Amino acid sequence: MSDAPGHPGIQPRWTSSAKDGVGTALDARSEVWFTLSHGILNEIYYPRVDQACTRDCGLIVTDGVPGGLFVEEKRDMESEVRRAADGVPLHTLVNRCRAGRFTIHKQIVSDPLHSAVLQRISLKPGNGISGLRLFVLLAPHLVNGGADNTGWLGTYKGADMLFASGDGTTLALACDSGFKMRSVGFVGTSDGWQILRRHGYLADIHDRAADGNVALVAEIDADRPVLLAIGFGRKPEEAAFQAASSLARGYDRAEADYATAWRRWQAGLEPLDPLHGATPHNFYRISTAVLRTHESPRFPGGTIASLSIPWGTSKGDDDMGGYHLVWARDLVETAGALLACGAVADARRTLDYLRAVQEPDGHWLQNCWLDGTAYWGGLQMDETAYPILLLDLAFRSGAVPEQELVRFWPMVRAAAGFIVRNGPATEQDRWEENAGYTPATLAVEIAGLLVAAELAQRLGETRIAGFLRDTADAWNADIDAWIHVCGTDLADALGVSGYYLRIAPEGDRDLSRVPRHARVTVRNRPSNETSIPADELVGADALALVRFGLRAANDPRILDTIKVVDHLTRVDLPQGPAWHRYNRDGYGEHDDGRPFDGVGRGRAWPLLTGERAHYAILAGDLGEAARLRSTMEGCASRGGLLPEQVWDADDISWRGLIRGQPSGSAMPLVWAHAEYIKLLRSLRDEAVFDLPPQTVLRYLVEKRGPRLRDWRESWRRTRMPAGQNIRVELCEAAMIHWSVDDWRHTTDTLAEDTGLGLFAAELPTAQVPAGSRVVFTWRRPDGTWRGQDFEIAVQG
Repeated sequence: MSDAPGHPGIQPRWTSSAKDGVGTALDARSEVWFTLSHGILNEIYYPRVDQACTRDCGLIVTDGVPGGLFVEEKRDMESEVRRAADGVPLHTLVNRCRAGRFTIHKQIVSDPLHSAVLQRISLKPGNGISGLRLFVLLAPHLVNGGADNTGWLGTYKGADMLFASGDGTTLALACDSGFKMRSVGFVGTSDGWQILRRHGYLADIHDRAADGNVALVAEIDADRPVLLAIGFGRKPEEAAFQAASSLARGYDRAEADYATAWRRWQAGLEPLDPLHGATPHNFYRISTAVLRTHESPRFPGGTIASLSIPWGTSKGDDDMGGYHLVWARDLVETAGALLACGAVADARRTLDYLRAVQEPDGHWLQNCWLDGTAYWGGLQMDETAYPILLLDLAFRSGAVPEQELVRFWPMVRAAAGFIVRNGPATEQDRWEENAGYTPATLAVEIAGLLVAAELAQRLGETRIAGFLRDTADAWNADIDAWIHVCGTDLADALGVSGYYLRIAPEGDRDLSRVPRHARVTVRNRPSNETSIPADELVGADALALVRFGLRAANDPRILDTIKVVDHLTRVDLPQGPAWHRYNRDGYGEHDDGRPFDGVGRGRAWPLLTGERAHYAILAGDLGEAARLRSTMEGCASRGGLLPEQVWDADDISWRGLIRGQPSGSAMPLVWAHAEYIKLLRSLRDEAVFDLPPQTVLRYLVEKRGPRLRDWRESWRRTRMPAGQNIRVELCEAAMIHWSVDDWRHTTDTLAEDTGLGLFAAELPTAQVPAGSRVVFTWRRPDGTWRGQDFEIAVQG
């Protein structure tokens, strides 16, 4: 037994997030997912789509001579990706030696009957080329980490295999024709890459490499097609069984079963396929396959954000989550796209999943593993409102029949209660950066409250329905006071009256005095560039006020905001316009192309082009929406995948950064593909698919205003317009003691249980004239007093 030297190896790193393909079998017996980029197999996930177990698996070609030929697929070859059929994530990779010496053909599939990924490989030498030797190099990262792995040489039922284990999971690498030579080692010191680079063949053989960053290497037959299998299990014997069984079944049977299942699923979808024009891809079918690929059968309805780790080559074990986590917001966007394309059963699973992982107080975590365990600890209020909107969309789309709505009422009531107790400001915006009042969050919260009110009314909960509608009305009426500014230097420079902010800070949590002109700390910027006045920050989030039915597309405030947004965040790419999340965004590569490392410069997001296209539909410009759809398609990779961001500066070709093409951020981003699918449905219907009808009716058709203003001690008001009642909301039962004439005359009003985790008392102050003050305190059931007076000024 020869132990590999060089323990524990170099620090482990992940691989490129710029995927050319992702895939999985639509059979619960197969619990593996794979990704492809740079001509090789990248991460394989097992037994859940949130647990990456490999870094990559590629080939090396040598001539067996020290200092001679050494060609590594991912670095030294030109790669072409061919898809068997749009909508079937089945890929052929053709890798060509840049010097023309040889070509490698690879077909990759996951076996529907086993937890194994198969690669059928053939090396084709050029004319007059002989003596080539072929090696497979596999880097385990078990589970979600490259450290503390152990690799060894072993056998299963007489067949030579290579094994690796870590964190209770094992993989086995097997070949149908066996291996000529095998070795394991520590990455950067004694691994196969180092040996082959020095000697051209496996001159050093190591049987075991324990508790480090390890790699497996084996020589395979270069003169005939070979079939490799990577099998997984909790024990070595299970992993070996999966690999051996998959090899015995053979590639052709696995591919046939795999493709049949995918074609069957695609056949049940809405025919939203766009005309291709000059593009070789059917982006609709690619997008639907991307959505379906990211779900895990162990957790039905649980879909991760992306099978990638942004800027993975610079990330190590401290970023074990990457984007293979569940965000409630992304999950709802995905389910909405599933409804749009007619995959109603899949969307229904998402609702059931959301109901299962909802927190006891009614909210959803910032993000989590598939089993509901928290990853990050932030609170984003839109993520609590989005599932309410999804239920309504599912009901209107036929995924949830009316008689089943009552089963979801506890979920909706808990979520709505959390919103009214903790909104309208949020601890984090939808970009997970700032606290305060932001249009994207406000729009979703208000729409969610109206949808919850409608469901409450339908189920006979009339008091809750009225409470929620009054809250939505009050918040909608206050939006301009919170996040709209006029007369700023920016407004004057662009010739507009005013505009909506990206975010206004919380200040002292006085709903009447939101500090719209205070400074905001922007994340991901150099330390001397983080403090920026709130009235100088704008972004596409303001369009959410239109997308969710709170403002009309032709509202002058919206039109002025678009002028400002375009001035500060629009970039014109070869394929058309795209937008940054907001001006001065720092989430992206450095100007010199170095990966984002906590500081950088934000790039253009294709999904924002989709959101702008939806705005164009609401504005009645279907032609512009169709053009923007084409722009989104132009942002895709050569494999048809949509990235989180595209590079929008001059080319830095040696870093692989080309203007208008995917950057090093997440790809595919499921949210972007979901937005694209919904855009296709909206274009076909000539109406925005996920626009809530409740807000449109109430605020754009009926033009309802508020009849009251709400007050909570944690989110107070110190002034309100005349003609409004005031509703005092407490976390306990109490008697509100109040006056409108400096306590000369007083009234007592009982704060009653709302059924939403609050006690509320509505004070009839609508007739109180402007210039007056409403003063109040309260007495608890045990007779003790709050011990402080609060007042609200009534203004004209």
